[in-house]
Amino acid sequence: MALTLAEAAKLSNDVLLQGVIETIVKDSPILQAMPFIEIVGNGLTYNREATAPTAAFYDMGDAWAESTPTFTQVTATLKILGGDADVDNFLARTRSNIQDLEAAVIALKAKAVQQKFEDTFINGDTAVDAKSFDGADKLTDSSQAVSMGANGGTLTLEKLDELIDKIKGGKPQLLLVSRRSRRKLTALSRAAGSGLLQTDRDAFGQMAQFYDGIPLGVNDYISDAKTVGTSTDCSTVYALQLGEGAVAGLTAPGGLTVERVGSLETKDASRTRVKWYVSCALFNINKLAKLTGVRD
Repeated sequence: MALTLAEAAKLSNDVLLQGVIETIVKDSPILQAMPFIEIVGNGLTYNREATAPTAAFYDMGDAWAESTPTFTQVTATLKILGGDADVDNFLARTRSNIQDLEAAVIALKAKAVQQKFEDTFINGDTAVDAKSFDGADKLTDSSQAVSMGANGGTLTLEKLDELIDKIKGGKPQLLLVSRRSRRKLTALSRAAGSGLLQTDRDAFGQMAQFYDGIPLGVNDYISDAKTVGTSTDCSTVYALQLGEGAVAGLTAPGGLTVERVGSLETKDASRTRVKWYVSCALFNINKLAKLTGVRD
């Protein structure tokens, strides 16, 4: 069973853990929407459909042709993400009259974990950093890539619709863009007067934008300075379906954890460790697509 982090937090009796999860989910459209599958062991091996079976019409007495799908076996390995947060005991005792110093330090560490996950979810490449996992940019199949041109081009609604049409089995559940691309999309929608871009409150009570009913998520780790042909100011837009059988997170039992290490030997401080055994899996190539070469 796959649960989002927010839903998993509701099942925890640990108030500190609930606060940490609330901190990292609040500003992350990915973690708000993407479910995580708990796996036992250090990785998950699964079959990703490579080619689909075919069918045909036949006359009476015709010889029937056999056709079966083919699969590619893929293994996603859990990676260790986290960090330690030390709180000086003197400061905790003497400076906590205004705010809970420990809670503030742990919240900032949790924010760092969220930011590292968001960066890796987009740009992760095990060929560059074997300790991380492959992100959306590398996981996207070449057949699921839409281009704005050999040297990139200005975003258009037609190209965005072409990207959306790459997702099979229903609409995307999330469009991930940079802040620059979001501004451009807002301008295009206003100019067209189409009303395709709507604003509403999400499940967390925050104002969110929707393009043709699809949630629009901003990721600060989508670069606006990629090189496409002769252009060095290009960005990327990602379309995703989320869940089992699509794009899903993988996590060890218990998910994100907050561990109190305790008092340190070499200094007068207490340590708390925020850690997460996590990875990402793409179960079907038709559930993830990207639009490359997006210029301003």
